[in-house]
Amino acid sequence: MNAEDVEKIVRVSVRQALAESSIRNEKVVSLKAADVLIEKVTQAAKERGMRIVAAVADAGGNPVAVRRMDGAYVASYDIALNKAYTSAALKMSTAKLSKLAAPGGELYGIQHTNGGKIVVFGGGEPLLFGGEVVGALGVSGGTLKQDTELAEEGKKVWEDILCR
Repeated sequence: MNAEDVEKIVRVSVRQALAESSIRNEKVVSLKAADVLIEKVTQAAKERGMRIVAAVADAGGNPVAVRRMDGAYVASYDIALNKAYTSAALKMSTAKLSKLAAPGGELYGIQHTNGGKIVVFGGGEPLLFGGEVVGALGVSGGTLKQDTELAEEGKKVWEDILCR
């Protein structure tokens, strides 16, 4: 059995376990789904020697679940929540928003709206189901590149495992 076969078996097993525990609901991000997603993201961070905060919000930008790893920056808590809020509220990644909010961009200055909750740098990703935003993931605690990569990986976990 090769690595690809093992990966396929693991994915099928995870999908079955998630389906049996009612982890997915097409219209919302359930607490169970948020917990699984956060676990996957924090595990990936741990493997990289990072200490992060991961937050999952619903479609309205309201927190569903948040986890602060031991030793993570205290400031990362609010940043992760606000990245999730931003991605849900604006239905786009915070990395994409950073380009639109740059000087001269069509959304320049947007970070000064919504009570300062809008984050204009990477680490936030919308979570879609059936083409609609049902929630968002926010990651904070690493470098801009690390946060962006972890959030993108989390979105992929959402799409490949939790939405199937």
